Amino acid sequence: MLACARNVQAVQEGRSLSESLAATPAELRAATQAITFHVMRCAGLAHEIKQELVARTPPNPWFDALMLVSLALLETAMDAEQEQQAGRTVPREWPVYAVHTVVDQAVAAAAGQLAMRSYKGLLNATLRRFTRERDAILAQARQNPEARWNHPDWWIRQLRRAYPDTWQALLEAANQPALMILRVNRRRATVVQVLAALEEAGIEGRAVGASGIALAASRPVQAIPGFAQGWWSVQDASAQKAAELLAPASGMRVLDACCAPGGKAAHLLELADIDLTAIDSDAARLARVEQNFERLGLDSGRVVLKAADASDLDAWWDGRPFDAVLADVPCTASGIVRRHPDIRWLRREGDIAKTAALQRKIVNALWKTVKPGGRLLYATCSIFPQEGEQQALRFLESHADAVRLPAPGQLLPAGSGDHDFPSDGFFYALFARQA
Repeated sequence: MLACARNVQAVQEGRSLSESLAATPAELRAATQAITFHVMRCAGLAHEIKQELVARTPPNPWFDALMLVSLALLETAMDAEQEQQAGRTVPREWPVYAVHTVVDQAVAAAAGQLAMRSYKGLLNATLRRFTRERDAILAQARQNPEARWNHPDWWIRQLRRAYPDTWQALLEAANQPALMILRVNRRRATVVQVLAALEEAGIEGRAVGASGIALAASRPVQAIPGFAQGWWSVQDASAQKAAELLAPASGMRVLDACCAPGGKAAHLLELADIDLTAIDSDAARLARVEQNFERLGLDSGRVVLKAADASDLDAWWDGRPFDAVLADVPCTASGIVRRHPDIRWLRREGDIAKTAALQRKIVNALWKTVKPGGRLLYATCSIFPQEGEQQALRFLESHADAVRLPAPGQLLPAGSGDHDFPSDGFFYALFARQA
């Protein structure tokens, strides 16, 4: 429980869960991640419950974080008790403990930290009060939209404005754990081959799209057949559309301008024998791209990796135009909160305008590298229109030589197209440069 509280506190301080979880001891990491992700998905409600119970406690980041973890686990424990009494079992992706265990472990965690020992009695009394008055406390807490939807108020307002008919479904979808999707590496395996290996290992999966396999339950990559052999990569169904839309052909000169961690770049290499330039501003993340290429058997002499700012052409471009450019630009990542539930609490409303400005700077620069007759695919893992359709329209207005080609546009986190399950939110706009 202390490890979870440390990670929750990291988010409260403005750090990402990916960063804080990396510092968690390896033997605790899987369980800690599962619980902490759950806490992030219900942090709005947990915070409001805490305010209802102990609104005037002296500020103590440790106490706040441990209280959020305890309330999230306690709510699940009480739900599980009711399900058991009704003869039902609801599977969850995080550990479920008995009510008394949650309370006891929370108090023990407080007692073990010098900065929280004086809060031990308060924590115990607060959690026990919640078990007695749960229904009334929940009813009161859920009057706050942030508690009802477990998203910041500004995020809720943005979605209500952009999607007046579906905003509630989008918020609910964002609070559901994401399916684990594999993308089969066609250079080393086939979908049929991987499905057979999964079945032999007792892992349930089904084919989705051209190269995808959806697993019924997530598990460590090392526990899935074919990982070490480079048969597949983990990549959501929405993200798999990028390489397919850019449609590389053998002999093409292709650019992936913001490539880390390398999933889309690898997919491009799997689809055709191309000359690929892959750049990213983060040298450390670029090293991961190289490692992924090695595992997948894609580290050929036709791949160039460069650490550079995509918008600074003088820093990396040799002046030779590209047949195809993938501009998977930085964004608020509002479309992937199912996989990164801390994002909603780390972002601020002003970030939308900041990322939109950065996107325009990058894409305007990259357009200069596209050869006449070539294509540029604009992609973001966002569902905010300011980073999607509004950017595409603005790009067309400012580039007379750009022609918009068919592409999905805004993909929302719901079952659609070639699959019947929720996927990540993405936006795609494809442009051709006139001769």
